[in-house]
Amino acid sequence: MDLFTTTSPENTNLLPSDGTVIYYGPVLSIAEANFYLNTFLETIEWKNDEAVIFGKRIITKRKVAWYGDTTFSYTYSKTTKEALVWTPELLQLKKIIEDTTGETYNSCLLNLYHNGAEGMSWHSDGEKELKKNGAIASVSLGAERKFAFKHKETKEVVSQVLAHGSILVMKEQTQSHWLHRLPPTTRVSTARVNLTFRTINLK
Repeated sequence: MDLFTTTSPENTNLLPSDGTVIYYGPVLSIAEANFYLNTFLETIEWKNDEAVIFGKRIITKRKVAWYGDTTFSYTYSKTTKEALVWTPELLQLKKIIEDTTGETYNSCLLNLYHNGAEGMSWHSDGEKELKKNGAIASVSLGAERKFAFKHKETKEVVSQVLAHGSILVMKEQTQSHWLHRLPPTTRVSTARVNLTFRTINLK
């Protein structure tokens, strides 16, 4: 069964069971969202992402950057990144996200998708460095894209279109029971910046 929605009442759980995903919709004005999009495109230290698949190192067209409170190490897809120091604009946005969601975050992984041909395959954010069952706040800037969840056992799929300046939060047991992805699309020709604010365990 594929459930698809383009809008969601604030604080309504998108998932039918085994986790909590809240879509707040646009929380930034168009002017604010445009400001952050343009600023991040120009000032973030973007690098092509890397992944090791079947022992082979792959360089993606999608670009990423990793920022945090300290020089955290974060390993995913068998590659390790060291966090850069927050920029003033990232800290401003972090405060907005924390005030909106009632959660706190100490790091942010940014993704730059140049157009709809670039996406993300099914996965869950279960890396050992992440706070278990902690909240992950996803901020979307730029092109609207569909974001999908698939239950690991039932295979039920739930999808949500993420608007420019919107926030979506994944928390509790979502990562244990659900996969998520950003499917590619031929309908989008412009860029999208996605920021995922998260909490890294302090050692």
